[in-house]
Amino acid sequence: MTAYDVARRLPAIPELRTLCRALAALDIVLNPDSNDRHHDYDTSWAPGEELASMWDGSGNEYSVVFTAAGAYVRGFDHESPMSPYATDDDQPWPGVLDTVPDVFRECVEEPAFSDDGTPSVTVCLWREHNDTAWRHGDIAFPDGDEDGADWLFALLTDPTPEAFQDWAEDYCEMPVDLDAVRHVYAGKPLTAAVVTALNPATTLAAVAARVAATGYPIS
Repeated sequence: MTAYDVARRLPAIPELRTLCRALAALDIVLNPDSNDRHHDYDTSWAPGEELASMWDGSGNEYSVVFTAAGAYVRGFDHESPMSPYATDDDQPWPGVLDTVPDVFRECVEEPAFSDDGTPSVTVCLWREHNDTAWRHGDIAFPDGDEDGADWLFALLTDPTPEAFQDWAEDYCEMPVDLDAVRHVYAGKPLTAAVVTALNPATTLAAVAARVAATGYPIS
């Protein structure tokens, strides 16, 4: 699966924003003592912009910037042959960023998504509010179609509670209550009972401020 496949499977902008907030809220509850959680959501990333992000601690990441124009998605698989650091010219793979519209050019040039001025990107998608589908560049992929999109965006292209449960039990090495995950995926306000079901070692009071900062509702 490449960026082309992700474009067909990614939820529309409102649903994607809701999903990203749910992932961030769940990560806070499951890992309340960590400052380096896998998923995050920043409601005050920039004036008029919000940022959903994933970072796996091994150099792989994605960013979803929600702007007044729509949404910009960027992913980086540091082991991909499409990485700028694996090419002869140390530049993004041809086609990945070439046709990003002007309304998202600031996202392309964002220093936080670059390394010494070179965009850290192997996958890029965008969608304006009046678009009917996610868009991407015209890309000639290397053998194997290895842009990292298949696994980087796995929880966004399979937006089911069951997919998150499978991922979280492996990542957190602990049982994860499926009904509690369903509650959060549905966008229902976080309650003390749901927090306890997800992680008996913490409380709603302990995580409420951080969850609220993601924009996720609190009971």
